[in-house]
Amino acid sequence: MRVEQRYRLIYKPLVWLGALLPLALLLGRGFGLAGGSLGADPAEEILRTCGKTALNLLLLTLAVTPLRRLLQAPQLLRLRRLLGLFAFFYAVLHLLAYAVLELQFDWPVLGEDIVKRPYITLGFVAVLLLAALAATSTQRAMRRLGRRWQRLHWAIYPAALLGVWHFWWQVKADIRQPALYAAILTALLGWRLWWKRRAALTSTSGSSTTPGRT
Repeated sequence: MRVEQRYRLIYKPLVWLGALLPLALLLGRGFGLAGGSLGADPAEEILRTCGKTALNLLLLTLAVTPLRRLLQAPQLLRLRRLLGLFAFFYAVLHLLAYAVLELQFDWPVLGEDIVKRPYITLGFVAVLLLAALAATSTQRAMRRLGRRWQRLHWAIYPAALLGVWHFWWQVKADIRQPALYAAILTALLGWRLWWKRRAALTSTSGSSTTPGRT
């Protein structure tokens, strides 16, 4: 099977299935299917599930490049945009769940919370950054922006940092889960710095050994 066929028939459907599974399970529990429920605080459970799924998908998006290099599987790069879009989708659901279930459509209060509550400010800015990335994720946007497109899409790094920070500040006592997310993000960003440093050293070494160069 060719790379294009594997992407279209295997990898892409698997990403769709895996990304939509948390939402399907959430809906199933909400409607009481298979004996499930959303617990004593359904709004909190929906908020938590959507927020954590957004973070999971965001970290998976950042993991694509290291996995592509380690596994020598360039076709994985094509999954990055789809994973990023699903991360944005769940981040929007997380924000809407807060506005609808917690605040009952009280938009002035939402605005006040964004300004006055730091952890909500961080989360909102992260959603805005992801919105900018989603809006410019098309081939047409890539052609129009040219080199600026790559610089714009570096915003995924601050978006991920703000998302983890938002999660950390939201937790009242047990910080084990946000600490795990922070550790994974640190590892992913650290790998990128190491790879960039390695590539720079390799380039410098190659230039210094080229005949006729000083």
